[in-house]
Amino acid sequence: MKLPSFAQALSAAALVTAASVATAQIERLDLRQMVTKADDAVFGTITNKHVIRIEHSVDGPDLYYTILTIEGRSLRDDRNLTVDVAFNGGFIDNIHGVRNSEAPSDDDVQVGNRVVAFYKWVDNLGGGISTNTLYASHGGLYRTIEARKGTIVLGRGETYAIPSNVELPALRTQIRAIPK
Repeated sequence: MKLPSFAQALSAAALVTAASVATAQIERLDLRQMVTKADDAVFGTITNKHVIRIEHSVDGPDLYYTILTIEGRSLRDDRNLTVDVAFNGGFIDNIHGVRNSEAPSDDDVQVGNRVVAFYKWVDNLGGGISTNTLYASHGGLYRTIEARKGTIVLGRGETYAIPSNVELPALRTQIRAIPK
């Protein structure tokens, strides 16, 4: 069965698109790359979480951003730090919001969680919002647990900046050894 030339062109375009999507990859960042690209890393407690909605004439209607407030200390220079970091997606209520596959999980961003977050300032996240963003989306946020030896930062696997569990003092030492 021979397809009309228009159908053949559409089929070819679909194959090219599928091939490019199949080979697309999310940027892999080791700790050195993450520290070099991010403005800072904070270890602290999520003290506030809220979602904002923006309508923008250029970027589009219904832009949703989650903003976390983290109070803690810089892992680079140990100064006290309270920082707001934003990421794409979130829900204002059960109806109004949007999911983003690169956003951290709801469990990761609960108020009261102690986390390590890598962040970077952007002049326009979208909709004219200037803010610190969670660098590498979910790849920039790491939960912590308290153990007998102290605080442990939970690793996420070999393709992440923190691939395996690490004691917080050791992570702090590693970060400070990386030239900015």
